[in-house]
Amino acid sequence: MKIGLQALKQIYAQSKVADFLPDDINKVVEKIGAQLGEVEEVQDLGKKYEGVIVAKVMSCEKHPNADKLKLCKVDDGGIVKNVERDSGGLVQVVCGAPNVHEGMLAAWLPPGSTVPATFDKEPFVLEARELRGKVSNGMLASPHELAISDDHDGILEIDKKDVKPGDSFAELYKLNTFIIDIENKMFTHRPDCFGLLGVARELAGIYHVTFTSPDWYIENPEFPKAEAELLLEVQNDIPELSPRFCAVAIKDVNVASSPLWLQVMLSKFGIKSVNNIVDLTNFYMLLTGQPLHAYDYDKVAKLSGNGAVIKVRKAQKGEKLKLLNGKEVSPEEGTIMIATDKRPIGIGGVIGGADTEVDSSTKNIILECANFDSYAIRRTSMHHGIFTDAVTRFTKSQSPHQTLAVLAKITNDIAGFTGGKVASELFDLKGKLKSNRAIDVSAGYINERLGLSLGADEIAKLLSNVEFKVEKSDENLRILAPFWRVDIEIPEDIVEEVGRLYGYDNLPLVLPRKTMSASQISEELQLKQELRERLSALGANEVLSYSFVHGKLLDAVGQDRAKSFKLKNALSPQLQYYRQGILPSLLEKVHPNIKAGNGEFALFELGKVHKKGNTADGLPEESARLGLVIAGKAKRDDPAFYTARKYLVELLADMNIAEEDIAFDAIEPKSYFLAGRSAELKVNGKPAGHIGEFSRKVSNSLKLPDFCAGFELYLPELHQLAGPPKYNIISRYPATEQDICLRTEADMPYAKIKSALLKSLKENAPKDVNISTECIDIFAKDKEAKQTTFRVEISSHERTLTSEIINLLFDKTAGELKESIKAERV
Repeated sequence: MKIGLQALKQIYAQSKVADFLPDDINKVVEKIGAQLGEVEEVQDLGKKYEGVIVAKVMSCEKHPNADKLKLCKVDDGGIVKNVERDSGGLVQVVCGAPNVHEGMLAAWLPPGSTVPATFDKEPFVLEARELRGKVSNGMLASPHELAISDDHDGILEIDKKDVKPGDSFAELYKLNTFIIDIENKMFTHRPDCFGLLGVARELAGIYHVTFTSPDWYIENPEFPKAEAELLLEVQNDIPELSPRFCAVAIKDVNVASSPLWLQVMLSKFGIKSVNNIVDLTNFYMLLTGQPLHAYDYDKVAKLSGNGAVIKVRKAQKGEKLKLLNGKEVSPEEGTIMIATDKRPIGIGGVIGGADTEVDSSTKNIILECANFDSYAIRRTSMHHGIFTDAVTRFTKSQSPHQTLAVLAKITNDIAGFTGGKVASELFDLKGKLKSNRAIDVSAGYINERLGLSLGADEIAKLLSNVEFKVEKSDENLRILAPFWRVDIEIPEDIVEEVGRLYGYDNLPLVLPRKTMSASQISEELQLKQELRERLSALGANEVLSYSFVHGKLLDAVGQDRAKSFKLKNALSPQLQYYRQGILPSLLEKVHPNIKAGNGEFALFELGKVHKKGNTADGLPEESARLGLVIAGKAKRDDPAFYTARKYLVELLADMNIAEEDIAFDAIEPKSYFLAGRSAELKVNGKPAGHIGEFSRKVSNSLKLPDFCAGFELYLPELHQLAGPPKYNIISRYPATEQDICLRTEADMPYAKIKSALLKSLKENAPKDVNISTECIDIFAKDKEAKQTTFRVEISSHERTLTSEIINLLFDKTAGELKESIKAERV
């Protein structure tokens, strides 16, 4: 939200508020940042127009060497130094504008000044130079070159009275001011502060100055009576989405360029001038935060059945609309549409249609001033990617009680500026409007929560400064918020209001009491930290993604959209649904990393997933997960599954889950896993996650490399299954390594072979022996049998194990394995 200090001072002057703002801009910015909103940027607008001088064209003759150029002699009152002048003190400027003429006042950019339109881009500094053999000292500027409008067909003609050559253009049009950009999110629940009037009021309040709104800004103003007649019909079919819709027809308007003061005012806030009608709607939107829209009456009537019909309704299937920005859209069903009785002409609260645009041929108009549901506006804006000034304000829930005041004021101004006449009845269609109710609160209640000792009179003064109505009875207060403050609902809102107006910096600083005893460590947080550290040590990189995903990602991995909650107020069009798992979020990051040149990598994330479930409160079923994906673009002989499994086993070992307690059971593949290359992880027989390579459909959809696999673990379940830390004493005696190769049926699971081997070794080994195994090879010559080779490391805490003991152990183990799993020792 941009505010201009000069614009605020004009509001204070009109409201007869003494100028209280300090001259030091830094102090103003500090005050705003402390009590109103975070300041993002301060722009010194005066620098942009530094050196621009009002000059009078004293003579204007045809250039001797060019048909379209003219030689002008201008009078600048002798203000500019170091410029060539004739004997009469006039300066020569070559100008090609068709409207330049003798006697006019124009904006002159002398040599050494910067063209304002280029100030924020690549500054273009003027100099004296020859044009077709004649020296031009700077230039006479057009509105486009002055960054006031897009008009560059002629130079700007200054029409103000009491102006003399040599006056500063910036001072003349109040451009020597500061523009302060306040972060929009600071005003999310303060729709009134999206207008200069609201900011002026709040700024007065935090300076403890009484503010009074303009006389016209009242909830129930007297509306101008109709002087002519145009046939207009207005309907509101969706009062639940448009709680108030006001409209009126105005006849015989003279659409033209806006007065220069209005063009300049809009340009300060980055709005380009269009014409006097459109510019006035933008001006009052800037002033009050209430968006308005003007339609060409005759164009609407042409698209209607009888007279002009304006209808507020939901979008219908198959409708299309060409917008003011030139884009054609097909609104989704449920979008708020402004339409005639035959076809749509605008998206309510977002943008108007091109077919009913007010232009130079317009003679009659329809003015709309309405209120729309903020959630519906945001959904539409995000769906189509349209972000207008109207959207910015309507998504903050503007007060429906101000629409009539704004419409009445702009109607009077259009009549005065353009000669138009009110030509229809006022249509004020209302749904259920929530009015502010009085809130009873005591001074003690407020002081207890702020740590202050303010009296009822002091509190009443702070609130009445910003136009709250306050009734006192001893220390009890009955407070009624003004009609534009729709955010005041409960006593706590009053507490917040008093604290902000009084100044949070003025609240007493008291340190909270704190015990010196050690705080209890969260086992869950400790587990997550340990997992992060371990995975980082293994070379994996942590990512942090949103808990929301696009519906297309759910489709790509074969997950049903119906099982995910869809967000009504999505952060962006890419974040529509709650995610059902972490792996899809990680898989989405694989191709961009491969494309960026990362050869082989592992990504992991600790986060939440949500599914539709039978929770008691009806909220999504939420669970914590750990997901990891490994990927590499180079072809490898070893399957990606086993690389992912290595990460998993290492991770579980750090959680003190023994390898013999782990089982990988064959499962029906999940939507994104590859059949035969996936498994369900079980710890002590309890499901704890799943692991696998990804199906061809998923790989093709997300452009995954051939070497890619991953796993997803259920953290709450693993936290319960994790055992206490184990300490294995390192033997003083040397360890012995020996390989054992087992031939089994080809379809026997690897986990079953390893589990049986470990069990037999431990049962037959002497006491106090450490045994560990590692698979070093799996060979399958045909489809009937396979050979699995393990390297076994054995060490004793009592002695050095002899070859006789080792051989006896392996012989017994081989015999048992032949009986239990029909494994032949090779």
